[in-house]
Amino acid sequence: MTNEKQKQLDEFKREHKEDAALTTNQGLKMAEDEFSLKAGDRGPTLLEDFHFREKMTHFDHERIPERIVHARGYGAHGEFELYQSMEKYTKAKFLNDTSKKTPLFVRFSTVQGSRGANDTVRDARGFAVKFYTEEGNYDLVGNNIPVFFIQDAIKFPDLVHAIKPEPHNEMPQGGTAHDTFWDFFAQNPESTHMTMWTMSDRGLPKSYRTMEGFGVHTFRLINKEGQSHFVKFHWKPVLGVHQLVWDEAQIIAGKNPDFNREDLYESIDKGDYPEWELGIQVIKKEDEFKFDFDILDPTKLWPEEDVPVEIIGKMTLNRNVDNVFAETEQVAFHPGHLVPGIDFSNDPLLQGRLFSYTDTQLSRLGGPNFHQIPINRPVCPFANNQRDGMHQSFVHTGQAAYHNNAINNNNPHTTPVEEGGFESYHEKIDAHKVRARSESFKDHYSQAKLYLNSLSKPERDHLVDGFAFELGKCKHDFVKENAVNNINYVDHALATEIAERIGVKAPKEDVEVKSDKQSPTLSMENTVKKLDTLSVALMVTEDTKPEDVTSIIKTLTDNKVNHKLVAQKAMNLGDLKVTETFDTVHSTFFDGIIVVDAKVPLLPPAKDYIEAANRHFKTIGYSAAAKAAIEATSVDPNGIGIVEVNDVNAYLDELVKQRHWDRQL
Repeated sequence: MTNEKQKQLDEFKREHKEDAALTTNQGLKMAEDEFSLKAGDRGPTLLEDFHFREKMTHFDHERIPERIVHARGYGAHGEFELYQSMEKYTKAKFLNDTSKKTPLFVRFSTVQGSRGANDTVRDARGFAVKFYTEEGNYDLVGNNIPVFFIQDAIKFPDLVHAIKPEPHNEMPQGGTAHDTFWDFFAQNPESTHMTMWTMSDRGLPKSYRTMEGFGVHTFRLINKEGQSHFVKFHWKPVLGVHQLVWDEAQIIAGKNPDFNREDLYESIDKGDYPEWELGIQVIKKEDEFKFDFDILDPTKLWPEEDVPVEIIGKMTLNRNVDNVFAETEQVAFHPGHLVPGIDFSNDPLLQGRLFSYTDTQLSRLGGPNFHQIPINRPVCPFANNQRDGMHQSFVHTGQAAYHNNAINNNNPHTTPVEEGGFESYHEKIDAHKVRARSESFKDHYSQAKLYLNSLSKPERDHLVDGFAFELGKCKHDFVKENAVNNINYVDHALATEIAERIGVKAPKEDVEVKSDKQSPTLSMENTVKKLDTLSVALMVTEDTKPEDVTSIIKTLTDNKVNHKLVAQKAMNLGDLKVTETFDTVHSTFFDGIIVVDAKVPLLPPAKDYIEAANRHFKTIGYSAAAKAAIEATSVDPNGIGIVEVNDVNAYLDELVKQRHWDRQL
């Protein structure tokens, strides 16, 4: 299946060889491409210059309208391998056959910013997967946070209008640190739970490779017997879930705005293929109402202690795109792209998304034939009676283009359910038409409190920092006060602490949810920690002995730890090439540093390099020769996670922890 999709995409590749003639789009070979056709060499350009007009018209339209949200994204190809058959839950073939690998495409994204925004802003991240299955394309379109801001899709335009740059001045770009978002937050308390996640470390993922993914909504799995189970989907990164710290994220935004996309591209390019395991939470149909929350509410998660996650397969990203526009930018996801065995629930946010995705693709991709773009084409045969429209690339033959017909033996024909045809779940509905919200959706604070209770102390501190920065940027005191008053319903102490930080009155009345319930899986403190693909900067000088570096490099490489040599200037150390300098990279780009050699007194860039690694709680190693350089900074040579590198393995024992939150700064 993977090879089949690759062959299909390869048919559309255009690689210009040395002997390729330059032609117009109609195949006409051109003798000149440097000058437009003019009336004299200094005269006006002539309207009849068809080549100029074709070339310029194409250029004028090389950019399609960007996505309203999730505009800044990056993608890659991969495959999905099933660990065990899920036929007890679903008849979806790609979730039944463990012998097949299903090709897929993934697009990661930020939500608020434009295509030109930074990667490391505080924001939720999109996590969309397109499976090219033998039964058609299946799209699992989610985020790196398991819940969402709103409960009903009719409020989605309001949310986006509030979260995007403010219309009167088009600021700020890429973040939610402004009045309209926080006014929305205070007036729409259903957004409280999601906002808690976004203000936490979850809003600052270290990389796409160390980011969880969630389907967010409740879906249905349908088996061959027609039995239904409710399901939520999880993507769990094999490398664990890790974050940036806010100061670090801001530095990276200035030093390398493409930090996350570059990390993904380079990891795949050198064979460090990112991996996620797919997990499902399953609830029996008869257990739909047994919980203290509504399982259809998209602002609620299913605590893993109550509904365990069953790991069923693994996704591996193993190929970068050949062209970002043709693939990443033109890929069209839709939660309504289903296969037999997967169906919808009555989640009101999901129901609205089923309309909006098709509607926006029509605008972005120029008409109803966006499914014919190579990245969007199924690998299985597809046929129907839809014809014409903008960008129709097929030449449909025959007389009949309708169903039913006798002229063409009723082809294309429908397929019985027993033979793999899709049929919606037979759910009985007996209700009045209303514009209303279920009473079971009206608890907006209990799960926000659950999330807060589950955080470690450093995570809670970072949450306060997030609220303090975002609310502190607001211009109107009443917006700040309203937001703090809303937080007070979650936790009085949290609201008081935030109020003091942003200079508004703290709420006097304690109206918080009284609960000490925790869910350890919600804390990033409990995530997997591995050395695999971590990166270390080795600081050297022109006087560094190559043998002092090669021994360190060997140990790092043997433990699958990446490295780069960094110095004041680019140079060679024997056979080693130093390509990175303090001008081109920063300690924020790495998981740790080792000062192999340094001159005292330290130049300001080198000193900042070391001190930044310290205040970002990273592992710092230094040789005996470099101890004086460490002592010339504010770093305690005997501090937590700061190691004299007599034995590189001792350094790695600290590096694997990734952050040393107990370090005293």
